[in-house]
Amino acid sequence: MISKNPLLILILSSWFLTNTFGVVAQTDDERITQLRQEIERLEQQAEEYRKNIAGEHAKADSLNKEISILQNQINNLKTQIIITVKKIDGTLLEIDNVTGEIYTTQGRIEHQKSAIGELLLELYRQDRESLLIAVVKNANISDFLNRIQQTENVGESLLDLVADLKSTKNSYENHKSTLENKKQGLVNLNRQQTSQKLSLSGTQKEKDDLLKITKGQEAEYQKLLEEIELKQSLFFTEMKELETKIIQGGLYILHITAQNLPKKGTKLFQWPEDNYRITQGYGCTKYARCKSKRGPYGGAPHNGIDMTFGYGSPVQAIGDGEVIANGKNDGWGNWVAIKHSPYNLVSVYAHLSAFEFVRVGSQVKARDVIGYEGSTGFSTGSHVHLSVYKEFFTYIKDNNNQLYFNYDNTINPKDYL
Repeated sequence: MISKNPLLILILSSWFLTNTFGVVAQTDDERITQLRQEIERLEQQAEEYRKNIAGEHAKADSLNKEISILQNQINNLKTQIIITVKKIDGTLLEIDNVTGEIYTTQGRIEHQKSAIGELLLELYRQDRESLLIAVVKNANISDFLNRIQQTENVGESLLDLVADLKSTKNSYENHKSTLENKKQGLVNLNRQQTSQKLSLSGTQKEKDDLLKITKGQEAEYQKLLEEIELKQSLFFTEMKELETKIIQGGLYILHITAQNLPKKGTKLFQWPEDNYRITQGYGCTKYARCKSKRGPYGGAPHNGIDMTFGYGSPVQAIGDGEVIANGKNDGWGNWVAIKHSPYNLVSVYAHLSAFEFVRVGSQVKARDVIGYEGSTGFSTGSHVHLSVYKEFFTYIKDNNNQLYFNYDNTINPKDYL
């Protein structure tokens, strides 16, 4: 008779490995479900803070409005930090689960290999046995035919095991891929948590400084707004004059020109924030006050789109590309520039509270996080400024040695979003 032990061992061992881990996984799954429910509740709370901020933005500029916005941003950031902590906890549990699945799958693979080896050995023994010897060893024709049937069964079992082994190996590779994705997700969450804590600290300081500068007086706040707008207007006027000299002298550090642009309405890009709210459009907006030298951009149109989802919210690349420049200057605050092939359009993201860990020369994919929403530079509130350039260049401003980029030669980002 042919031994069934290899198959029996395989079945029992696989059952033991799967069910032993299954008890632990079930407990982890319950905790993961609980964390997801808590995150969902906190997300609803964070959404209320964002709605409050949006409602305040619709009101006329006042000190009370700005303090209310900052306080809601602080509350939102505190909530987001708790959400991130729970996401980290959930991801760690998921990593444990996947690691356990990998361990179980590795054990299953070894047992399947062992069973296949024993079946191959049995087939080898039977193959060496001549037909005459087989007839002599079996007392009657019925036993002989049973022996032939058993040989066929071994062959079928072998084919089944080989197929199962292939399936198990595929499962193993999938688990490994999932594990790597979870680990990268954990890295991203830890970075996000660091940025959120910095954003929280910065927002709290901004609120304290505002109250200190204005002494809590509305008149002082309006005076502060006028000073900021005047400085902003003078800055952009000076910058445009400087850009003219840069162009005439060819004093670029980096100069990129787009080629063969597709027709407007072609979807090339994605929005840089999820659930965004546009606070200023492109061109001659009411705020821009075009052709007025006292306008915030020195009489020029707004060269991009402003949007917000809340201070510290992740800002994503609008498309695949290469990080070609980044920096911090008085006007734009923290900014990042990305070149997108094949048309060589350049997207710029400004007023960021912090950068993600992207270096000049690194490749990014659409929706990769490149920074976090903020209010650095000349900014009157948390938002992301997005510009898309058909001609882009950078230069150094001599009086402060800061890296700048041109203001003109943009297109409406909505043309390709």
